[in-house]
Amino acid sequence: MANLGVLTFHRCINYGSFWQARCLVLGFRSLGAKPVVLDHRSDRVSRAEWRCALQPLLPARTARSDISLYASKIRKFQNAFASFPLSAAFALDEPLAPEDCDLVVVGSDEVWNFRHPWYGGVPLFYGEGLSAKRIVSYAATFGSHPAANGLESYWADKLRQFHAISVRDENSRTIIERALGREAALVLDPCLQFPETIAPCRNLVIPRPYVAVYGHSFPAWFQQEVRRWTASRSLPLISIGYRNDWADEQWLDGGPYEFAAFIAGAESVATNFFHGCVFALLNGKPFACVLSDYRSNKVRDLTRMVGAQRHVVSQKTPPADYESILGEAPSPAIENRLEQLRLQSRSYLTNVLD
Repeated sequence: MANLGVLTFHRCINYGSFWQARCLVLGFRSLGAKPVVLDHRSDRVSRAEWRCALQPLLPARTARSDISLYASKIRKFQNAFASFPLSAAFALDEPLAPEDCDLVVVGSDEVWNFRHPWYGGVPLFYGEGLSAKRIVSYAATFGSHPAANGLESYWADKLRQFHAISVRDENSRTIIERALGREAALVLDPCLQFPETIAPCRNLVIPRPYVAVYGHSFPAWFQQEVRRWTASRSLPLISIGYRNDWADEQWLDGGPYEFAAFIAGAESVATNFFHGCVFALLNGKPFACVLSDYRSNKVRDLTRMVGAQRHVVSQKTPPADYESILGEAPSPAIENRLEQLRLQSRSYLTNVLD
């Protein structure tokens, strides 16, 4: 019988999803556990995942010349997925008692986000069908589902069966407290909790300074301000994983290990993704993040939690502020706050592992 099962989105073609799953598994190993990733499968989800990976900028269609690059990116992810210790495969939508575990940890992705385009509202992530002595969550999130919308009793009743609940943002904590009448622990994303588990591609060498672009569908004003700042420093903008024509160069087929090295080697980071912020923070890189409708809850709450609010920019941000936002390393107070949160998160993990 496996000691511990990790239930997450472990086959997403997404840098953040890959790294938070890998960091959680390796983090549990460092704490003496023997984790396996519960290997849920779904043709419906696989088709949606591939469609999104090949056409990430819909409704804008992917140029034919980019399709092969995005396909190469998918293959690199598939090779990386092989590093996960997996349970026996089982159906996502009609699970037949996946592998018995002493403990199942649900997280650390948008496992409870009803607005996720293909994982939203899947009962498995609320504990249904799991055979385990105890079920807990670690750094789970409701993502773009706002606390103001509440949680229906059907889902709340499922979460009441969890022995312990931790989340990674205030929005999710508020939802749990209002719906269940219990406090949820606030913990760090596994990438920030276990930074020592991130092994970037050692062979990546970009022989000149650059600014990393991670995300897509950036507003025009953000593009303009970032380009103005990089031009003043004679720094090229390199976009990884997604086409951004306002960047100087495109690296569409970067794999997850290459992504980690790419952010670690950048002068600074321009992003609208949660893990763009996370990887900038764990590498101590200056970064500017603009909020998007889908990711605003988790990005806003992360930056508030660690004291990095000034790195979230808006159309009202004065152009002069970009000099420090993109040109200066994050405040040492942020790293101090991260250390405090690591202790808090470790306390939660050691308690649930006992």
